[in-house]
Amino acid sequence: MSAQLKLNNVETYIGQFHILQGISFEVRKGEVTVLLGRNGAGKTTTLRTIMGLNPASKGQVQFNGEDIHSLPTYQIAQKGIGYVPEDQGIFAQLTVEENMKVAMKSDNDQTQARLHYILDLFPDLKTFWKKPGGLLSGGQKQMLSIARAYINENELLLIDEPSKGLAPIVVEKVMESIMEMKENTTIVLVEQNFMMASTIGDRFYIIDDGKTVQSGEMQVLKDDQDMRRKYLGIA
Repeated sequence: MSAQLKLNNVETYIGQFHILQGISFEVRKGEVTVLLGRNGAGKTTTLRTIMGLNPASKGQVQFNGEDIHSLPTYQIAQKGIGYVPEDQGIFAQLTVEENMKVAMKSDNDQTQARLHYILDLFPDLKTFWKKPGGLLSGGQKQMLSIARAYINENELLLIDEPSKGLAPIVVEKVMESIMEMKENTTIVLVEQNFMMASTIGDRFYIIDDGKTVQSGEMQVLKDDQDMRRKYLGIA
């Protein structure tokens, strides 16, 4: 199967700090690829580099065979890549409805059908449709953030730490929603919650000190206690 997204020896600086020092991985169409590693390893910077928010200083980022690493962020998004940032990135003063409308690239029948699907997936958003985003709970804000990225017909979603700070019952709901979404789109997931990552993920890449150091099918990592302990600090 050919790669939908491919990073080849990507390096990225933030100011004077050399954060990514050789990131290489491939994302296959229709799969959930999970980026794992300890805090500060470079996972979030990897997603931001794909989106052009922290541009790569070296290496290649390819999407559907096209080099995108030199493009501005808005053009990368127009290629069909949605991004759910770690801080959710919703507009607190706007209502849920307005947040969704701002995110829509178009308002045609197809988009409306996706909106109905999303509101079935996240019924809380329907309940708070006319309420400001800032009044939502942490879990509801996360649902809104994912919904905003999913409303357009994106081929690829980059989702950063969707379980962060959420109660276990909410994590379960978010996990179920992402598993349903993977039927329709390719996903790159950064996630510290190994139970969630290993349940959703098809393949994994471990990032350590700005480099990809291990990769394989998720079952390999589930079976390898030594690898989990060494790179993730979990038994």
